[in-house]
Amino acid sequence: MRMKMKRKLFLITSVFLIVFNAKCIKVWCQEKDEIINKIVTSMTLKEKAQLVVGTGMYFELPDSLASLGSAVNALSNETDPSYSEMVNRIRKYVPGAAGNTAEFPHLGITTQVLADGPAGLRIQPRRKGEEKTYYCTAFPVATLLASSWDTSLVYEVGKAMGNEVLEYGVDVLLAPGMNIQRNPLCGRNFEYYSEDPLVTGMMAAAMVKGIQSNGVGTSIKHFAVNNQETNRMSVNAIISERALREIYLKGFEIAVKEGRPWTVMSSYNKINGIYASESEDLLTKILRKDWGFHGYVMTDWGGGSDVIAQMKAGNDLIMPGQPAQIRSIIDAVNKGELDVSVLNMNVSRILKIMLETPRYKGYRYTNNPDLAAHAAVVRRSASEGMVLLENRNKTLPLDSKVKNVAVFGNTSFDIISGGTGSGDVNEAYTVSLIEGIENAGLTPDRELMGIYKSYIEDARKKQGRSTNWLTVMMGGKMPLPEMSLNNDLIQRMAKNNDIAIITIGRNSGEGADRKAEEGDFYLSSAEKELINRVSEAFHREGKKAVVILNIGGVIETASWSKIPDAVLLAWQPGQEAGNSIMDVLTGKINPSGKLAVTFPLSYNDVPSSKSFPGKAVEAAKEDDRPDLSGFSFTRRVPWEAIYDEDIYVGYRYYDTFEVPVAYEFGYGLSYTAFDLSNLRLSSPIFDNEIVVSVDIKNIGSAPGREVVQLYVGAPSGKIEKPEQELRAFSKTRLLQPGETETVKFKLSAKDLSSFDDSVSSWIVEPGKYTVKIGNSSQKIAQTANFSVNKKNVVEKVNKALLPERDFKRLTRNQK
Repeated sequence: MRMKMKRKLFLITSVFLIVFNAKCIKVWCQEKDEIINKIVTSMTLKEKAQLVVGTGMYFELPDSLASLGSAVNALSNETDPSYSEMVNRIRKYVPGAAGNTAEFPHLGITTQVLADGPAGLRIQPRRKGEEKTYYCTAFPVATLLASSWDTSLVYEVGKAMGNEVLEYGVDVLLAPGMNIQRNPLCGRNFEYYSEDPLVTGMMAAAMVKGIQSNGVGTSIKHFAVNNQETNRMSVNAIISERALREIYLKGFEIAVKEGRPWTVMSSYNKINGIYASESEDLLTKILRKDWGFHGYVMTDWGGGSDVIAQMKAGNDLIMPGQPAQIRSIIDAVNKGELDVSVLNMNVSRILKIMLETPRYKGYRYTNNPDLAAHAAVVRRSASEGMVLLENRNKTLPLDSKVKNVAVFGNTSFDIISGGTGSGDVNEAYTVSLIEGIENAGLTPDRELMGIYKSYIEDARKKQGRSTNWLTVMMGGKMPLPEMSLNNDLIQRMAKNNDIAIITIGRNSGEGADRKAEEGDFYLSSAEKELINRVSEAFHREGKKAVVILNIGGVIETASWSKIPDAVLLAWQPGQEAGNSIMDVLTGKINPSGKLAVTFPLSYNDVPSSKSFPGKAVEAAKEDDRPDLSGFSFTRRVPWEAIYDEDIYVGYRYYDTFEVPVAYEFGYGLSYTAFDLSNLRLSSPIFDNEIVVSVDIKNIGSAPGREVVQLYVGAPSGKIEKPEQELRAFSKTRLLQPGETETVKFKLSAKDLSSFDDSVSSWIVEPGKYTVKIGNSSQKIAQTANFSVNKKNVVEKVNKALLPERDFKRLTRNQK
């Protein structure tokens, strides 16, 4: 009787709390609306214009770059004394932040401090007149995190990253970057997750949730189709509606709906003839009406060319902001060219997010985040995302008899934690591979160390300044050319040491794309010679050689990867780099990373190789002439990139047209082995959803984790389909030898749908569908079929972003 009473009381209490909480949320929403309306009503036209335009950009640069700093900072000067005083005051809140919104204490409006970046908070590490430091944690780059295929891990990384955002007094982190890796040469691919929109969206949503769990905001970027750095301020991406919806917008859709980011950053480029920041189709029809986004949109720094068009399109905040833009908005309202109701909406959206910020709520920043705890997160997460590409004769993990190590390659000593530009982080330290080796209890050869350190020190002095101005301004580090070693030295190293480790490094970043040439996408002759000669010398002594790839994006591997005994793709693993690499090499961590991007045999095999990065176009109209509008240091050149590969990006192309690759999407080795079996479907007929189950057993001798990938092959009816598409994935817990875990996936109609641009709808066509379970796109363990009996219109959306012209899609005959 008592138990029944307790249950009844519990149910009554639960219902009361649900109703009470719902009422509280409703009341709080009403109160927020009232606060916002009151503020907007109290604002002058000038204050509204000042709020929707950022307060400019400020750099404290070294004396050698003082002239550049003065030029940048001068752009934010304003003759209004009260405005200038406010700007100078708020810039001191967090030196090194990328920008601020205006602050009006008499209206209750606090500034929002906005700061980079995708691999960790980027602020100034030292401040004039202070002994205290403000270093941040350099986390693994996005490409590595995606290679973990572990959303829980990415959430944990985001949570640690967001804590630094909070404690250093920043309100919105300009991250994560989540554009599709359309082409391996994009200079910012290290900031992006994958060639696949599902992986991209799920990783970004997890990152957003982790960061925002601290009560701070994110700005997912760059919305949208920012897939190159070449002429990024003016390139016109010409692309089909279907490719937009299925490939380039899908990840953003997942992140918006599941992650609920506070803000979105519009991209620099044009999409089908219109700047992203000036596109009502993109920012209102798709983002807000189709997806239900309720935050505000900001420009990328200097994006677009028409501030009035941006306001009307739904781009609420112009960054970094210039006084001329404030005046343009005021004049447009006074002349009737911009309805004040539009401006009020822009202001209201900014204020709505302001009410959620730590600064508005009066949070007391400590300026003392737990950097040691976050370093531990870096070390573990980096190891989880490294991909073992080759491992012949069980070279790895290293045998306990291995004690002395000959370490080759400049990057072993000068390791790259992350990319350059706004994706770089000012960390207190980076653990080199040499330090990681020593920390693991092994001994690097001292003679070889001395030779490399002398060479690197001398080469750095001789190295010219980078031609990429962003690399110069933001302190990015570029790899040095490999030196040539004589045969006697290499042979001596082989005799005196137990194993060779060779590190190959690559770096890139904002402002420039990579090149399909030696020393970049392809190894240089010196690098190939190093791998060949060292491997050969150690093999003669009955010893082995291991190559570490410390890179931010895809490179060619097919011509050399079978020469060494093992190849570990370490990506750019953050500040604990050396320790994380050695955790994998020694077997402390069993590698479980899988490629979230395909490694082609050759650059010419990449489906976009002929159209990347586009070409210059003749200016047909006066308005199309090169211009310097916006806040850019680069001349805008009329440029276009035609996305003629359409939906066939990455594995969708390679698998459909049977193009061989070096390492396929989803590939990655382990120190153990797994069996995927007992695939079963909840029904042979699809009716709204279907549940897929599969058993994963560790059949090897070491504990390990496996990534289970679910691909679906769909019938080609009216809508042409790729061979298969990733529709779900999961990573197991750490399975002991002999242990089994059952993984379940629930597929909805939206998961199976394709976009029919003729009716602007997501559609599931009738026919036979094949579920494919595997641990890569080309290593399928089991398949099962189900049927869809009738056409299902899953969702109708707004007609938007129509291409300027028709262009031919790839067909099987064009292979």
